[in-house]
Amino acid sequence: MNAAPTLTAFAASRGGASASSDGRPLKILYLVHRLPYPPNKGDKVRSYHLLKHLAARHEVHLGTFLDDPDDEQHLPRVRELCASLHVARLNPRTAKLLSLRGLLSGEALSLPYYRDAGLQAWVDETAARVGFDAVVVFSGVMAQYARGLKGVKTLVDFVDVDSAKWRDYAPEHAWPMSWLYRREFVKLLGFEQGVARDAECSFFVTDNEVALFRELSPGQNLRLAALGNGVDAEVFAPDPARASPFAAGELPLVFTGAMDYWPNVDAVTWFVADILPALRQSFPALRFHIVGRSPAAAVQALVGDAVNVTGTVPDVRPYLQHAAAVVAPLRLARGIQNKVLEAMAMARPVVAAGTCVKAITPDAQSGLRPADDVADYVEQLTQLLADAAAADAAGRSGRDFVLGAYSWDAHLAGLDRHLEAAC
Repeated sequence: MNAAPTLTAFAASRGGASASSDGRPLKILYLVHRLPYPPNKGDKVRSYHLLKHLAARHEVHLGTFLDDPDDEQHLPRVRELCASLHVARLNPRTAKLLSLRGLLSGEALSLPYYRDAGLQAWVDETAARVGFDAVVVFSGVMAQYARGLKGVKTLVDFVDVDSAKWRDYAPEHAWPMSWLYRREFVKLLGFEQGVARDAECSFFVTDNEVALFRELSPGQNLRLAALGNGVDAEVFAPDPARASPFAAGELPLVFTGAMDYWPNVDAVTWFVADILPALRQSFPALRFHIVGRSPAAAVQALVGDAVNVTGTVPDVRPYLQHAAAVVAPLRLARGIQNKVLEAMAMARPVVAAGTCVKAITPDAQSGLRPADDVADYVEQLTQLLADAAAADAAGRSGRDFVLGAYSWDAHLAGLDRHLEAAC
C-alpha cells in the first residue's frame, strides 16, 4: 500500500514528538486483533485512538483482522492513516473451530483463533523491507506475530488481563465449558506472562488491572504501567438539534454495547429480570433500550412492552443524549468502560457497577453513581428518574469531569514516553 501523502510531513510538523533520537518519525509495526475502525465498541475505540495518535507522529504499518463484513467499507479510512496495511479476513465461526487445535498443541485456544499465515508472512516481509524501530501490540494474542523480530523493542497494550476474564466466566457455566474456560485462563496467562517478560513495557487500562497482573505473576520482574482510556468529548457532545429516537411520553433508560459480548448479555438479562420490574412499579412509563450490534438470542428474547432491542444503529448519540439515565450493570467486567465515559460526555447521569465506577474515579461524582446489587440500582435510579432537573445537573457534572480527566492525548502521552525511551 502507498503511504498517506501527508503522513511524514504531518509528523515533522509536530516537531518530531516522540521521534527517534535523531529526530525522525519512527517506523512502527502496529498489530491489532480487530480492524480499529469504526470506533463503535470498546476495544475499537481504544485501538482507533491509539492508531490515530501514532499516525500523527510516526510511520505506521498496520497488521489486523477484519471479523465483520460490514467493516469492509471502512478500509479506505484506515488506509489513510497507514504507510502500509495488511488485513486478514476472519470468520468467527470458522476461527472457533480452528482454535480447538490448541487442545492438541497445548496452547491457549485464543492463539490459533488469531493465527494467520498470510499475516505472519506480511509481518516478516515488511520487517525485512522497512526495518521497524518499534512494535506496538494491541491485545496480547497479537504478540505472537512479533516474537520472531529480533532487536526490535515491543510495547504491548493488554488493555485488560484477558486471561482473568476466562477465570471469571468459568463459575457461570456448566461443564465442559467451565473446564475449558479454566484451562484457557491457565494457558493464556502463561502466554501473557511470557509476552510481558519480553516487552519493553506492558500497559493495562487501570492501576487495578496492573495490580491484578502482578498478583497473578508473583516473583516475575515485569515492566508494567497503566494507560487509561479517553473519550472524544467533541464527538460525544450534546447537540440541541439532535432529534430523540424515543416515543413521546416514555421514560427511556439506556444500555449501550456490543450485544453478542457475554458480559453485556449477562448485564441486560440480569437488569431486565431483577431490577426493571421494581422500577416500573414506580415509573410505569419507563422503557429500557438495549442499543448495540449483534444482539444474542438471549437479548432478543427480552423484547416486550418494557424493553426495546435496537440492534445496530447508525449513531448511538441520540439514544444517549435523550435518555433519562444510562445504566451499565456489568457483573463480569472490570476496567474503564468506554460506554460509561461516552454517556458521561453526553451529559447524562450513569448508574454503573461499583468496579467500573472505581476504575474511572475513586471520588464520588454526582454524574456517575455506583451500584452493586438490585437495591442499589433501584435506589440510585429512583432518585434520578424522580427529579429530571437533578438528573440533568448530575449529567452536566459528569461531562465536566470527563472533559477534565479523560483526554485521549493526555493519556496516550504515557505511550510516547516509553517509545522515546525504547528508541
